[in-house]
Amino acid sequence: MDIYLVRHTQTDTEKGLCYGQSDVPLAESFSDEVMQLQQKLPELKRDCKVFSSPLSRCLQLAERFSETVTTDARLLEIHFGDWENSRFDAIDADSLRHWSENFVHAAPPNGESFTDLCRRTGRFWQDLLRTETEQVLIITHAGVIRALLAHILKLPPANAFQLRVDFGSVHKLEHQAGYTYLHYLNR
Repeated sequence: MDIYLVRHTQTDTEKGLCYGQSDVPLAESFSDEVMQLQQKLPELKRDCKVFSSPLSRCLQLAERFSETVTTDARLLEIHFGDWENSRFDAIDADSLRHWSENFVHAAPPNGESFTDLCRRTGRFWQDLLRTETEQVLIITHAGVIRALLAHILKLPPANAFQLRVDFGSVHKLEHQAGYTYLHYLNR
């Protein structure tokens, strides 16, 4: 099974906004970015399964590739709780420092930790491997892609942030005979 992890395209948000699971709009450059993204992907097979985070910034992109999209809440970005839709520079500096130094296990108030995200996405991955199809396209978020790659590659969660995940990037995996191969990252 060929698996393509795709991060949504650029958002129309102010720089420094903490928006995790908030439903924010896509940038005006969306159509151009979709064309660039299509060049990074192979021709999708008719039976390609397309999964998406339910947030509009992912779903809008997924619907450009298929009329049949399966949304899954396990593909949502990390939940920043009380910090959602706040500017990072407006969050209490001590709280933000504590979280950034301990993000693997610490969660923002009423939010989730990176470990929580890894567990959630790990359950999605296990279910995905039971899917019988040749090709899968997953439209999601940077945090989810990092969490999935940490799970698949058995990386310590903190090391997942050494993986670059650009807007509109494609990451190709292949799963066969019980093993997952990494073809490329951040294309």
